[in-house]
Order: sequence, then structure tokens, then C-alpha cells
Amino acid sequence: MKQGLGRENEGQNMIELAGKRIIVTFLMHLGDLILTTPFLYVLRRAAPGAHITYLVDEKLADVVGHNPNVDEVWTIDKKGKDNNIPSILAMSGHISQGKFDVLINLHPNERCSFLDAFARVPIKLGASHFLFRTCFNPYIKLNRKIHAADMYLDVLAKIGVKNLKNNGLEIYPGEEDKAFVEEFWRSEDVKKEERLVGFNIGSAVVTKRWAPERFAQVADALAGEGYRTIFFGGTMDAAMVQEATSFMKTKPVIATGKFKLGQLAAAMSRCSLIITNDSGPMHVAISQKVPIVAMYGPSHTDLYGPYTKKATVVRAIPPCDGCHKRMKHHCDDMRCMRDLTVKQVLDAAHGWLKK
Repeated sequence: MKQGLGRENEGQNMIELAGKRIIVTFLMHLGDLILTTPFLYVLRRAAPGAHITYLVDEKLADVVGHNPNVDEVWTIDKKGKDNNIPSILAMSGHISQGKFDVLINLHPNERCSFLDAFARVPIKLGASHFLFRTCFNPYIKLNRKIHAADMYLDVLAKIGVKNLKNNGLEIYPGEEDKAFVEEFWRSEDVKKEERLVGFNIGSAVVTKRWAPERFAQVADALAGEGYRTIFFGGTMDAAMVQEATSFMKTKPVIATGKFKLGQLAAAMSRCSLIITNDSGPMHVAISQKVPIVAMYGPSHTDLYGPYTKKATVVRAIPPCDGCHKRMKHHCDDMRCMRDLTVKQVLDAAHGWLKK
């Protein structure tokens, strides 16, 4: 996707990045964090000789822990032990002591903006909550009319970076992650010659979930064609996976709740296809360059769709326009997901599996 400078920042905020100590701050969710990995790739190329530190939520550290475009990963347990003002201010002080030259904040949430506002760094730039915008120079308003991954890249464009070419979404599993997953395959008697199709049936947002019994029908159909099926997901998805597999006539591999994030990426990389709701793990699959079939209901694909060419988005026909203005987190109708059929998903799956 093509990038351009926003009018309010165009031509006036050229920031020198080469050889600098840079800290990037971002305390959002799994999918959002993965969508910043193209930004990291471009930042590394635009800042030769720089030392780049990334501050992220502790539970998501695996997403960037082995990323070659980051020198250090700092964490804060934002919903746990650090969910208090003294801890946030302590991190501000830690940043101040880090002797950074440049701080880049990528999201205007209150916690990150507050933390950054009290950190002493010569150049602080990027997004900010309105209460702290005067602490950022330049303050950069995010362009929410383009895809989220491009929105983060646009921050670099607005400080003078011209080459925004990137490798798409990236997660680098560690060697220990790969070894753990190999042992898991052995324990499940998954053979090297078997073609795996993975399923991610959960989503934090109820309106994004396709019916478990329909996932079961798709999994049974593909198992009948000789594919080995595997269900991913976190511990919070266990009940949904149990419901889905209770409808199945074939026996899938159950990996739900078995993997940390780095391990999940390593496991998904073994699959020939991932069939998924719109969710964080969808972006994990994309980071491993695995083809996906993604069921979309209320979300806007132009802003938060799969950031890859190796994807087929499946929507109800005709599509529901009930979330045209804003995605609904609660809906009594759910037609956008209810009218999305098993045949549509299987047709899309076959399109990738037969290539």
C-alpha cells in the first residue's frame, strides 16, 4: 500500500535516526503488536547503526523477542503487577535513565502516553492521548483511513523516511520454541509427510466468531480428503474448541492452550493452510507466510484485514452493512457470520490447498 506524508506534518519534521539510541513504545494487543513489525523492519533500515529498544506488554514479549530489527525488548505487565501509577512512573524513570535520543510512540492510548510524557528523552514523537500531546514534538496524528500496518509505517513517512518497503508481518520463533513444537508433533504422531490444516476458532470479540459446528464440518470435510486437522487457540478458547470437536466425526490434533506465542508461530509455520476468525492468531499465521482463509463479519478489511496476498477473505453474501460506521461488539442479529456458509469456506480452502 502506498504511503504519503500527512498534510499537517509534510516536509517539516525530518528526524535524524542513524546511530541514535531509539525507544519505541506500544502497549496494545496481540494483533496490533504484530501489525507493527513492518514498522520495525523499515525503522531498522532507516536507522543504520542505531540501537533500537521496544517497550511492549509483558505477555506479548515473544512477538518481538527474537526479531532481528530490535536490539532490546523491555516489558511492562500492564494488566498485572504494573497496573498502577507508581509502576508506570518507574518505567518512565527507567526510560529516562536509558539515555535515549529518540522516543517514538505508536498508539495514543492513555497508559503509554502518560508513561512517555514523564520520560526524559530529547526527541519524543508520534501518537499521543490529547492530554499529553504537548509533550511530543512532533505530535503525529495516526492516519486511520489506511490499513493499520500502513498507519504505523506512515509515522516514519511523516518524519522523512521515504523507503517504506517491507517484508510484511514477521514473528521469529526462537530455537527453543521450534524444539518444543517438534516434540509436540512427535507426541501427537504427526508425520513429516502429512499436510496440516490449522483452525483458529476463537476471537476476543463475540461478533467475530463463526459457529463452532461449522468449523467442525469444514474440519471433517478436509480430514476426509486426507489432511490432518489441528485446533489452535489459547486457554480462553478451550470451551469453544471442545464444543466444535464434539460435533466432529474425525479426530483432530488439539493444541489449544498448549503453546506460548513463539511456539504458536512455530507450529503454524508447519501448516499448509490456516482457517481462522479475525483475531490476533490470524496475524500470527500471516507472520509465518502461511496461506489463510479468514471469516470476516463486522470488521473492516481495508483497515484490519489480512496484511498479505496469501489470504482469502470470506464474507456473507450479500454482506451485512450493520457495522458500516463502527464495528459492533454486541449484536442480536449476527447475520454477517450466520449467513457465511461452510461451502464458501471449503471452496476458499481448496483454492489454496490445490495450488
